[in-house]
Amino acid sequence: MRYLPLTDADRQAMLARIGVDHIDALFADAPRDKLLAKPVDLPHARSEIEVERIIGRMAAQNVSASSAPFFVGAGAYKHHIPATVDHLIQRSEFLTSYTPYQPEIAQGTLQYLFEFQTQVAALTGMDVANASMYDGSTGAGEAVLMAHRVTRRNKAVLSGGLHPHYVDVVKTLSHMAGDEVVALRPDVSATEDILAAIDDSVSCVVVQTPDVFGNLRDLSAIAEKAHKHGALLIAVFTEAMSLGLVAPPGAMGADIVVGEGQSIGNGLNFGGPYVGLFAANQKYLRQMPGRLCGQTVDAEGKRGFVLTLSTREQHIRREKATSNICTNSGLCVLAFTIHLSLLGQTGLKRIAETNHANAVALAEMIEAEKIAGILNESFFNEFTIRVKGNAAAVIEKMAATGVMGGVPVSRLLPGAGLDDLIVVANTEVNTDEDRAAFVDALKGAL
Repeated sequence: MRYLPLTDADRQAMLARIGVDHIDALFADAPRDKLLAKPVDLPHARSEIEVERIIGRMAAQNVSASSAPFFVGAGAYKHHIPATVDHLIQRSEFLTSYTPYQPEIAQGTLQYLFEFQTQVAALTGMDVANASMYDGSTGAGEAVLMAHRVTRRNKAVLSGGLHPHYVDVVKTLSHMAGDEVVALRPDVSATEDILAAIDDSVSCVVVQTPDVFGNLRDLSAIAEKAHKHGALLIAVFTEAMSLGLVAPPGAMGADIVVGEGQSIGNGLNFGGPYVGLFAANQKYLRQMPGRLCGQTVDAEGKRGFVLTLSTREQHIRREKATSNICTNSGLCVLAFTIHLSLLGQTGLKRIAETNHANAVALAEMIEAEKIAGILNESFFNEFTIRVKGNAAAVIEKMAATGVMGGVPVSRLLPGAGLDDLIVVANTEVNTDEDRAAFVDALKGAL
């Protein structure tokens, strides 16, 4: 049936039913300075062809990551994705408009979810993984809530190297739940004394590696002290490709591992959709958020797949739900699984080695030209540089020459006094010519 706008009488009846006098009462919890005083200044009506032209002109102002030397990272990365990935995710066996609660008609979907979980567990060095979260940041928030359930404490310590967006998500969820968050100061050089913040009141310690500034961190000592005090170590990553080369968090004692899987199989897409990876030790299986896919046999003894061990909000035992996440990033999961299957263990390691070698080459070029200081002792494919002057202005000048030079730290941490820092990422897609262009653009901007 066609959608017809509500009448004033309809609206009044709805408001009366929920017990408020005016629609403004529905926004009582929103800060008054965040509400618009009048409608947005947009034209009320345009023809379809006019809208296409207007939107087309707006879109033309964007610079895509494939059209220029691109060194932007800080949580989302430009990698090469084989054309096979896009072709396979469109096959009818995988395309569905509904979540796979009926296993008899969703074996294709359920099997790739099972394979995805297997891949994530292997990558992270953990016992078990779920069938994805919305993205890495919401995964981190859910991990903290899970740690609180496991430890029966409500205090989380966040490393100063954790991505600021992840910090904000954790703080938001914790605020609404009435939990305590101790966020350490931004830690550019990975020298913070996070061990000193761990005591018997702490539920979990959240540490990222490689961190938001690119530093690689050894989590072993943190895990040891956390466990000594009955706390959990939550390891975070934003660059999934790093797991092809660096030690997995599970090997360093992590209890829960969360991160962003966008790097494998998923393009930048101007910010989303992305796919959150979530893995944990076996003993915490029943406290994991999201859905889990399991392997079983049918009545005839044939191998099959089902959703299992899930007590979710859309099921009958809502009060026992472990999460408010109501779906997984299915299509992004499929792209991740296909891409990683195409690479295999050898291919993933090789592409990770290329990422690291390219980043080292760029860092050496910057140091040789003496145009900026490299702040990292170690890194994977991303590092932080200190420039003379305002980093945001430098990035804008580089962009004007056609080079996307990185992310000024002031954009992630405004007011933190780090206005002269830039986070630079260099993946396998960058060539020698791109790196030369970066150096020339940086020299010109300075």
